[in-house]
Amino acid sequence: MVSPKISSMLLGMATTAMMVAIPGISAATVIGSLGNFDVINDSGTTAHGFEIELEDLHSSDISDVFAGPGRPFHMGRGFDRNTAVVRYGAPTISEYTIDAVNNKFGTRVTYMGLFANGAWDFGTPSGSIITPGDNCWTGGGVAYGPGTPCDHFGVGTRKNPTKTTYNWLLETSASSDILTKGGVNLPAPNWQVIPNPANPAAAPQVIAQIEAPEAEFKDQFGEALWVKVYTTEIENEVELEDLVGGNPVIDNAETELEWRLLQTNPKKPDAGVLERGRDVAVGDNAKSIIRRYEFFKYTGDYDPEDHEALLLFPENNFPDVSELGIYLGAQNAGVNLNALAPVPVPGAVWLLGSSLLGLVGIARRRFTRTA
Repeated sequence: MVSPKISSMLLGMATTAMMVAIPGISAATVIGSLGNFDVINDSGTTAHGFEIELEDLHSSDISDVFAGPGRPFHMGRGFDRNTAVVRYGAPTISEYTIDAVNNKFGTRVTYMGLFANGAWDFGTPSGSIITPGDNCWTGGGVAYGPGTPCDHFGVGTRKNPTKTTYNWLLETSASSDILTKGGVNLPAPNWQVIPNPANPAAAPQVIAQIEAPEAEFKDQFGEALWVKVYTTEIENEVELEDLVGGNPVIDNAETELEWRLLQTNPKKPDAGVLERGRDVAVGDNAKSIIRRYEFFKYTGDYDPEDHEALLLFPENNFPDVSELGIYLGAQNAGVNLNALAPVPVPGAVWLLGSSLLGLVGIARRRFTRTA
């Protein structure tokens, strides 16, 4: 396990571990995405930040961050509604190297507390929250405070990462600045936009994919979780701060999929992938597509041999009360379509909406990682 060690005078890293690798995405124009999400800390340990790793993206590919500088929701640190949105304030953005020989790289978006005088200023306690929704920030539907066991994060990108990893950074001791990565399963959607080849000026086809958690052991099924999907088309562009509960963009979304159990299958490479929009073209007036994914823990039985989920009613893929566990979090995801040119240009980088930030100029906080 990799542990970041944070100097007592520097900000550090954060978050919830979940890897998402979506197959079959390379054959169409990708114009990026916007995503805001609640994530529950059910690790059993207090966290002091959250980290989003986006592989094959440069820092210049990040178009926006929730609670970032210059955004309407950027208001500092703490719990006073007048001074803060999330516990950790604005995130840092930094590039990292995965494999220098093969030019593998990525960008981290890190929300994190401050460690000073032998203690952290803020942390996310472990626990559960019953009411689903966008409640894990000061503008949410519950009284967000020191005891709320979740947080809200968000990022906009100009193209899809090849893999997204979330990690809570968990304390090893209340008086130590050494954090370890631990996680919760919260898949990130990946978008594909396909222009009409016969009429490039016509409405495109927009496909969204999410994938179940990878299996811990080879030749076994992965961890299972339940998902509900809501969707809507908007006749105007949206920004990151629109993708929260209480905003009509999210509240007016209609149920697209009541329930689906997501689980990888070692014998079926495409198992565990949920794809929406493959057979439907968007409306002529749509300028953005929104999808909301709500994730819940699967609490039913597993096959002891291969870890396959043993549903009580497999024919309808609907959870029995004994199989539906705690709320894990939600993804509010959107893609703006205004950047599609009448004639697609190969290799073009599409601008996502109008909220381009000078994020490269954000002061990057340094940290060291120890094995």
